[in-house]
Amino acid sequence: MLLAVIALSYSYFHQTPLKVRAAMVQRGPIRSVVSTNGKIEPILNFEAHAPVSTTVKRLLVKEGDHVRKGQMLLQLDDYDIRSQAARASAQVKTAQADQSVLKAEGTQEEVLTLHAQLVKARDARETAQRNLDALRRLQKDGAASPGEVHQAEDALRSAQADLTLIEQKQNDRYSSPEAARIEAKSAEAQAAYDAAEGTLLKSSVRAPFDGVVYSLPVKRGAFVQAGDLLLQEADLSHVLVRAFVDEPDVGRLQLGQKVEITWDAVPGRTWTGVLNSVPSTVKLRVSRNVGETTCVVDNKDLRLLPNVNVGVTIVIAEHSNVLTLQRDALRIDEAKPYVFRIVENHLKRQAIEFSLQNLTRVEITSGLSEGDVVALPVEDKPLVDGVPVKVVP
Repeated sequence: MLLAVIALSYSYFHQTPLKVRAAMVQRGPIRSVVSTNGKIEPILNFEAHAPVSTTVKRLLVKEGDHVRKGQMLLQLDDYDIRSQAARASAQVKTAQADQSVLKAEGTQEEVLTLHAQLVKARDARETAQRNLDALRRLQKDGAASPGEVHQAEDALRSAQADLTLIEQKQNDRYSSPEAARIEAKSAEAQAAYDAAEGTLLKSSVRAPFDGVVYSLPVKRGAFVQAGDLLLQEADLSHVLVRAFVDEPDVGRLQLGQKVEITWDAVPGRTWTGVLNSVPSTVKLRVSRNVGETTCVVDNKDLRLLPNVNVGVTIVIAEHSNVLTLQRDALRIDEAKPYVFRIVENHLKRQAIEFSLQNLTRVEITSGLSEGDVVALPVEDKPLVDGVPVKVVP
């Protein structure tokens, strides 16, 4: 038994050293990031659409032009639009005349005629009243018969009825349904006129603010259908970056985190911003479940263009002047992290603690010191505590 132990010990201490690669614990910066893709969108954007089917009469700008607020950009053929506006204006004037008649309870001729009829009816009633009064006095003296009095009373009632009818005509020239019809026609005519005026205004497209014409899908003389896009203008001094973050990383996002933007068309250039929104939901985009987040980027040189696809790096955390180690040197056993230090050409298992990590490095918070050498994994050969090793490039 003793001989076996001696033989095993001799074999262990005199075995051929295991060849390993090694990494050194270094002090420096480390950061944890989420890398994804995104799209550039204008913040202040204007789109002009054709109000009616017509042709493009004048085109005063080209794609990429810088324009000033109020500058004329494009003009449509507005002949038919002006004709519609003229007809609508005539309808409004007719409706206004009808309303004036309604308020005056008739036309001027009707009002004068009705007034004359009213005067005549009042005179007739007064005359009938005087005749009745006179016959009643004569009846008391026996100079008038009861039949004459009855006839005078009938004449008074008839005159009163005529007067009442004319007064009703004067006060209620139009019935409620007739008045409602006139009001409805007036409102309809005004709406048609307002719509025609709005269409006429839209036929001449002016810049609503200082900006850049970044899309101009029409040409001079081209026919456009109602609703067709004529042009797009935006203030590109600041742009919105909409990033699409995969579902597993959504929970790591917080407002204010630093964002770095790159675009393959401008190699070597990085734009920066901070997150100003975090996803409120996750949805399917092509084949990915993503949450959408946004940030605003300064673009004073106008290099970033609307609708281009960009690379987005969101910095989750960043530490400087800390101990870091190559990530593949880290091992975890039963949720306890450790590494194999190389001490006097032998492996020594060392428990550690770490915090930040990214794809290549991990931040060491305890268990190692700057300059410590740690073994990296060897393919098909397990690392064992105490085994002699030889470091190779």
